[in-house]
Amino acid sequence: MIGMVAKKMFFDSKAVTTRVDVATQRVFKKFGAYVRTSARSSIRKRKAISKPGSPPSSHVGTLRRLIYFGYDRASRSVVIGPEQFEGRAEGAEALEYGGRIRVKSRKQKTVMATYRARPFMGPAFEKEKPKLPAMWANSVK
Repeated sequence: MIGMVAKKMFFDSKAVTTRVDVATQRVFKKFGAYVRTSARSSIRKRKAISKPGSPPSSHVGTLRRLIYFGYDRASRSVVIGPEQFEGRAEGAEALEYGGRIRVKSRKQKTVMATYRARPFMGPAFEKEKPKLPAMWANSVK
């Protein structure tokens, strides 16, 4: 008969949770960087207007430069997306989902503009999502 004797059993929960938190932060930052890069590269710089349903065109390059990511320690999550431009977030949201927003025309009059959806963040997230399990593999050390 085989016998087992446990001499010392010790589980340091603080050490384990700390290592899991460090791994979570590392994996989510890497994932955020991948999604940001994918979103930025999907936005082509050209003068032509993109077709609805495809990523938007960047005429000046502002939208591409304003896409960031950040890890939120409080909620243990990563936030990825464009920063507000000139204090407004409606423009990027209208590009992603479509909709109507108020914009200033060339004559400095406020008009309603209708956007058809030109998603760029959602497709970038879905493209990079399959890589997430591999990033978690052996991440807690």
